[in-house]
Amino acid sequence: MDHRFWNSAPKPGPIPHGGDLGSLRHAFPDAPEPWLDLSTGINPVPYPVPPVEASAWTRLPAAAEVEALRAAAASAYGAPDAAHVVPAPGTQILIETLPRLVAPTRVAVVGPTYAEHEAAWVRAGHVVTPVDGIAAIGDAAVAVLVDPNNPDGRTHPLVERLALAEALRARGGLLVADEAFADLEPVASLCRHAAAGLVVLRSFGKTYGLAGLRLGFAIADPGTADRIRTALGPWAVSGPALAIGRTALSDTVWRAETARARAADAARLDRLIARGGGTLVGGTSLFRTADFPDGAGLYRRLAEAGIAVRRFPERPARLRFGLPAGKAAWCRLSRVLK
Repeated sequence: MDHRFWNSAPKPGPIPHGGDLGSLRHAFPDAPEPWLDLSTGINPVPYPVPPVEASAWTRLPAAAEVEALRAAAASAYGAPDAAHVVPAPGTQILIETLPRLVAPTRVAVVGPTYAEHEAAWVRAGHVVTPVDGIAAIGDAAVAVLVDPNNPDGRTHPLVERLALAEALRARGGLLVADEAFADLEPVASLCRHAAAGLVVLRSFGKTYGLAGLRLGFAIADPGTADRIRTALGPWAVSGPALAIGRTALSDTVWRAETARARAADAARLDRLIARGGGTLVGGTSLFRTADFPDGAGLYRRLAEAGIAVRRFPERPARLRFGLPAGKAAWCRLSRVLK
């Protein structure tokens, strides 16, 4: 291997993310407490955490517990079977791991999108080209497609995503389909079509409001799933996460009710954004993105009121709002937007 290739591109620095209330408190020391954090796309109404056996904290997870979670995830996501499922300590570690399993090559990332995808492939020594649509992927060996997209909620018909996966598979390539925000959306997943040349990522923490649990999944053909599992190493997921994840993923009633409730919240937020002079760009049931005539000024006013939203330095007019939880939070946001 020519190691010059690995050092040919500058490695990206830290990428800002939502949820950084420490920095906001430093920048806006006079903002009222507690802060209302709308800077992430995490469900503000979390799954009711079930009791966890005390032994889950004191012993290593058993293989049967891992298999039970894999089976629950296969059923929840529509994967062919548990052999196609890899549990991981959050989707982010999968985003970091996949580029290290592929020999250096050309990668197309459909964007603008979640910036950690491009950064992870660059760090692993690949040549990465951001593109603005599937048609622009060209002859890249690897393509990354976030669908629904973050931050604009853009989606592609299933037939287009399947055609892309087949085209990449035919030339020995790979499609990484990030479906982190698909759980509560009326979109068709690629999980049931898992085959060679396709890896689907699913996030548990966002949908179930339990981001601190650190749980995510890769759905792939059994051979690729084994390679990912080996790269993660043994006991990748904690015992409590295995237990909570299995229970939550099996609770189809909660998920259906949550999809309806968060869709109603998203529609309510759209109306609030419109009254505040915003033009909706898009989003999902867990976040909404809009452009404002004075986005930078609104961001500052929100922060001064102790409300955190996501901004985009390259597009100052654009802000992304997570969903408030409870009447007080909705009223607090409404006062600033009006």
